[in-house]
Amino acid sequence: MQLFTDQWSTYRNVVDHDLMEHRALRGAIERVLDRFVAAQAGSISMADLGCGDLGLLPDLVLNWPLKHFLGVDLSAPALQIAAGQLADAGFECEWRQQDLLDWARHDAGSESRVNLLHSAFAIHHLDDQVKAEFLCSAVAHMAPGGIFLWADVFREPGETRADYLARYLERIDTTWTPLSVDEREYVKAHMSEFDFPADRAEIANVARDAGWQWQWVWKGRRQAEALALLRPRQR
Repeated sequence: MQLFTDQWSTYRNVVDHDLMEHRALRGAIERVLDRFVAAQAGSISMADLGCGDLGLLPDLVLNWPLKHFLGVDLSAPALQIAAGQLADAGFECEWRQQDLLDWARHDAGSESRVNLLHSAFAIHHLDDQVKAEFLCSAVAHMAPGGIFLWADVFREPGETRADYLARYLERIDTTWTPLSVDEREYVKAHMSEFDFPADRAEIANVARDAGWQWQWVWKGRRQAEALALLRPRQR
């Protein structure tokens, strides 16, 4: 539990100091989802993959006409925090300690499909082959007219993972000074071992092959953070 507490404290410092442009990202998410929610005739079913503590979403979610919210994350302590954030919600909440690919592979009957799928800074932990499998499987979970908002870090077209990591680690060293040295070293070690951001041009093509329409709706100033809007193609 102490390890989780230390790691989560570092994560919160990254968010609170806006080191990954969470404020601009939240604004972009809010603009897209306000339009989407306003266009819905009825209540909405939503899944948040890699939901963590719901850092970007709680006050937004509570204002939407949701009938069901599903939060999926590998961290049980994070799910407990998230559940507390929506403890007073007027809709059904479900929490699963589950891998994102396991969720996508699960049979998606019509009763379990979602109108709104969201994931922020989680899918980049999957390697490219698994990302492709995830996209192929996740499209079956979408209700007609549904959307998938994918916020994450992405490589520039043609950029190698090694080159991406080199420039991002330099960014941490030079601009993430609100974090302590130990916090920065933890983030750098985590990224070097677990981060596999997709090439932004290649992943759009992979998504299209998997049955999605792809649109960029926001890109950060550092050629890394970005937000994509995906819609299932008509079949």
